[in-house]
Amino acid sequence: MIEFQSVTKQYQGGQPAVDNLSMSISNGSITVFVGPSGCGKTTSLRMINRMVEPTSGVITVNGKDVTSVPAAELRRSMGYVMQSAGLLPHRTVLDNIATVPRLNGVSKADARRRAEELLDVVGLAGSLAKRYPSQLSGGQQQRVGVARALAADPPVLLMDEPFSAVDPVVRDELQQELLRLQKDLAKTIVFVTHDIDEATVLGDKVAVFAVGGKLAQYATPEEILRAPANDFVASFVGRDRGFRHLGFTASDGVTLHPVPTIIRGGTGSDPDATSGWQLVVDEGMRPLGWSTPGTDGGLIPGGSLFRPGESLRRALDAALSSPSGLGVAVDAEGRVQGVIRGGEVLALIEEARQLRQAAL
Repeated sequence: MIEFQSVTKQYQGGQPAVDNLSMSISNGSITVFVGPSGCGKTTSLRMINRMVEPTSGVITVNGKDVTSVPAAELRRSMGYVMQSAGLLPHRTVLDNIATVPRLNGVSKADARRRAEELLDVVGLAGSLAKRYPSQLSGGQQQRVGVARALAADPPVLLMDEPFSAVDPVVRDELQQELLRLQKDLAKTIVFVTHDIDEATVLGDKVAVFAVGGKLAQYATPEEILRAPANDFVASFVGRDRGFRHLGFTASDGVTLHPVPTIIRGGTGSDPDATSGWQLVVDEGMRPLGWSTPGTDGGLIPGGSLFRPGESLRRALDAALSSPSGLGVAVDAEGRVQGVIRGGEVLALIEEARQLRQAAL
């Protein structure tokens, strides 16, 4: 457990960067620090590994005051991932990952062996091992940064806006990769972001910081979206927090309906269908897009996909983003299971809203 006990960071001549922060971070969880620029979230993160020293108060990790450990030793005992990946440009991917084990006295051969294992863990091809950072994409560099942070198998992983410099598609991939890794490794992760969507996707708990370094609310993402503690939190979360809250509402009642399909280059499952939308699939029944009779036969791109068991937010997004108004449901292998109708999803959302109101 990481504990902040009345921690303040005061720079000379200014207001506190962090003001009397007290909070407990559970082992094996992802805790996200979120807030506007200048609110103290990064300063709070960096005080955990003493990159920044507090002015007053105590920070402990598993009951041990961090100031009782030499700063360099403390930092090598924790993983650290930053926004720009911070890779050494003159070292290969493999040697970048092996950096901390080598500093901890592990032999070069063992450190490289560990680095090779981690390439697969973070979803990188072994063929990238001998490349240099400049030969990688931004997303690949961030994965190398995560692998380097995991190389010494630290119990604590500190992540300072690690995905903010990559494009939205890669960012989503990296977020899902982090959640997959956490499911397997169960690290204690402290993650800093300014993006409330990222915070609610990743966090088991979210700490919302206000300007002046004050902790405005510390709770589960669901609670922050459902019941902001004050006007600042409500404003920071945004007016569409009701839509975000759907991410925590189960879609168990969503009905899957059959859909006419056309196998690209082949026949359809409903050759008599002469009107309405038809889903174009490949030979493995994976969706490619939509088609309507009477058009030039061009493929119309589909919307986002829905996997049964996901949230009502995912279900609604699949329906609303589809040109047909029908959200395509797929299984774990991406094969079509049926479609969901936007009106039915909205009815379930209203039913869930009424149940929440009745419970208050």
